[in-house]
Amino acid sequence: MKTYSLDEVTDKYVGKRGTKERESFEQELKLELLGEAVKKARKERNLTQAQLGELVGVQKSQISKIENNLTDARFETILKVFRALNAKINFHVELLNQDLNIA
Repeated sequence: MKTYSLDEVTDKYVGKRGTKERESFEQELKLELLGEAVKKARKERNLTQAQLGELVGVQKSQISKIENNLTDARFETILKVFRALNAKINFHVELLNQDLNIA
């Protein structure tokens, strides 16, 4: 039986890196991981979704949507959530094969 790497399977069934399909897939995966991080941090702080929503200034349903990747939450809201959770945030930005011309 032949085994395949995750990259090989993803290339075959989703698309190769750099394709629109692959970029979309990876973006959705990252959003899902973000939702999981919010949920884990909230539970570690022993907060309900309603309590976290109150701290952030949004409804419980918005916290639920973020945790379950059901919405494209505003970046500002995500920052407020992590601030309310007293969590350190690190972002990594990487430009791949792109020329930036700033005039």
